[in-house]
Amino acid sequence: MSIKPLADRVLVKPAAAEEKTIGGIIIPDSAKEKPLKGEVIAVGQGTKDEEMILKAGDQVLYGKYAGTEIELDGDKFLIMRQSDVLAII
Repeated sequence: MSIKPLADRVLVKPAAAEEKTIGGIIIPDSAKEKPLKGEVIAVGQGTKDEEMILKAGDQVLYGKYAGTEIELDGDKFLIMRQSDVLAII
């Protein structure tokens, strides 16, 4: 991976959107909701005021509008501040 987040930012690979409901109904692409969980791929060094708690490999939950979408080598990622992460799963 050729990207390294700076300061208190983390790079997250969002989980795949659900293809089916629990009842077995297939969800079309236009109706899929943006996933709210993902895997941390890379982390920054933190800042003098905020220690970096997250590490690569952590499964996390984040807010619906958190982060900035980027595309790298055909894959979609989110880059966000550590404070945008709500919980570690």
